[in-house]
Amino acid sequence: MLILIAGPYRSGTNDNPQLMKKNLQRLESVALPLFRLGHTPMIGEWVALPLLELAGSTKPGDAAYEEILYPVAKRLLEKCDAILRLEGESKGADEDVRIGKERGLKIYYRVEDVPHAE
Repeated sequence: MLILIAGPYRSGTNDNPQLMKKNLQRLESVALPLFRLGHTPMIGEWVALPLLELAGSTKPGDAAYEEILYPVAKRLLEKCDAILRLEGESKGADEDVRIGKERGLKIYYRVEDVPHAE
């Protein structure tokens, strides 16, 4: 399965780059375990951050940020088979889960609940 890892990125950071980096590292910490289960992990920021740089974004919440960050996740969800929603308050991750449920995607809340690929 292609699994979107969703959880806090900007939420709770007050736009502090170090805290955002820490949140990204937390999202990334489950990517290898998912891969080892036979799946392909995906994090929206892996796609969005290079695009933000190319678009000239200078801070979270600027016009380029709004144009790119959340729309990337929506587009990825069109291709994903499942979502792994990590703990923590996040409007974006909650929206990912809402969209995923509408599309009939599998929603997991712990890596341990994700089955091995067949």
